[in-house]
Amino acid sequence: MTALSPSSGSAAPVQATRATPPSLWHNRDFVRFWLGETVSLLGTQVTALALPLTAIDAFGATDEQVGLLRFLQLVPYLGLALVIGVWADRARRRPVMLGANLVRLVLLALVPLLYWWHALDLTVLMVIACAVGTASVVFDVSWMSYVPLLVRDRRQYVAASARMSASSSAADVAGPGLAGVLVSAVGAPAALVVDACSYAVSVVSLLLIRTPEPRPERPAERHLLRELRDGLGFVLRNGVLRALALIGFCCNFSMVTVWTMFLLYGSHDLRLSSTALGGVFATASAGGLLGAVLSRRVIERFPLGRVYLVAQSALLLGPVLIPCATGPRPVMTAMFVLSFLTTYLGLGIAGVIIVSLRQAVTPQPMMGRMTAAFRTLLFGGGALGGLGAGLLAGHLGARAALAVAAAGSAVVVLALPASPVVRLRSLPAAPAEH
Repeated sequence: MTALSPSSGSAAPVQATRATPPSLWHNRDFVRFWLGETVSLLGTQVTALALPLTAIDAFGATDEQVGLLRFLQLVPYLGLALVIGVWADRARRRPVMLGANLVRLVLLALVPLLYWWHALDLTVLMVIACAVGTASVVFDVSWMSYVPLLVRDRRQYVAASARMSASSSAADVAGPGLAGVLVSAVGAPAALVVDACSYAVSVVSLLLIRTPEPRPERPAERHLLRELRDGLGFVLRNGVLRALALIGFCCNFSMVTVWTMFLLYGSHDLRLSSTALGGVFATASAGGLLGAVLSRRVIERFPLGRVYLVAQSALLLGPVLIPCATGPRPVMTAMFVLSFLTTYLGLGIAGVIIVSLRQAVTPQPMMGRMTAAFRTLLFGGGALGGLGAGLLAGHLGARAALAVAAAGSAVVVLALPASPVVRLRSLPAAPAEH
C-alpha cells in the first residue's frame, strides 16, 4: 500500500465531475445502523453521568476514586485497542459489534440488580466499568471500519461522518439532561437500565442490515506483533494521521480532565443537584449538535484545514471560562454553559473533518488497525485525563485543578499551526492498495 504525502493542500480533491451521489437516506442499511447507534449513544450519555454519580451517592466516593473509575472505563483503549484492531481486520465486523453490544447490555443491567440485592460495592462497580470499557473498545474499533462498507461512494464520507457526529452531539444534548432527571427520579443505579435498553435497540438494528460483508483476506502469514507494528507505523508515517492522533490525544486529555473535574467541583464544592449538572451538560452540548449540522456547509465553503484550525482552537480554549466563573450562581452557570458550548461546538465540526480524513487516506485492509491506533491514543489521553483529574482535584481542590487544566489546554493551541492538516484545502485522494 502507498501512504500519502499529505503535507500540502495540493492533493487531488474529492470533488468530482461525476453526478452528485444519491442521498444517504436511500441507503437503508446505513440508515438502520445510524439510527441504532444514535439510540445507543443516547444511553451511553446516561451512563457517563449515572456511573460516577452511583459511586458518589451510593458509596461516598472521593475525588481520587471517581478519577480512578473514569480511568478504568477508558484504560482498555490504552491497553487493548491495538490488539483488538488486528483481530478486527481479520474478522467480519458486524458479528463482532453484535457481541460487544450484548456484553455491554448484560453488564449494565447487572448494576441495578446487584445494588438491589446489596451485592454492589465500589470495587465491583469499578470492575464492571472496566469490562464495559473493554466491550466498548471492540465495538468502536469495528464500527468505523464498517461504515465505509455500507457507504461505498467516498464522496459520501463527509455526509456519513456528519450524520454520525450529529447523532453523537444530539446524544450529548439529550443524554445528560435525561440522566439528571432519571437519577433524581429513580436513583443513579436504576438509571443505567436505560443504557442497557439502548444496546438492545442497537443489536436489533445490526441484525436488520442486509449488506453482505466479505470475509477479510487471510494473510499468508499471521504475526500479531508485525501486524501491530504495521498499523501503528501506518498512522505515524502518514503526516495527516500522525498530526490528527497527537492533537487528538491532547484534546481528549483536556476534555475528560475538565469534564471529570467539573463534575467533582459541581457535586462537592457547589452542591449542584444531578438535575442541575445534567442541565449544564445538556444545554452546552447543543454546541456539538450545531457544529455537526453546520459542518458540511462550512467544509464546502472554506478550506478544510482552516476550518479544522478554528474548530480545534475553540475546543481547546473553551475550558478557560470555567475557572474564571465568579459572581452570583446564575452568572456562574451561564459561564459554565458557554465554556462547554464552545468546546462542543469545536468538537462537532472538528470531529467530522477528523473521521472523514481518516477514512479517506486509509485503505480498507488497514482500517481496523488504523482505528485501533487512534483509539489507543485518543482514549488513552482520556483515560489519563480522568485519572489525572481525580489526583489533581484531590491535591489542589477542584477549582484550582480546573485552572491548571484550562491553562494546559490553551497551550496546545500554539501547536496547531504546525499541523499539516491546517494546510489541506480538501480531502486527499484515495490511497493505492495492493
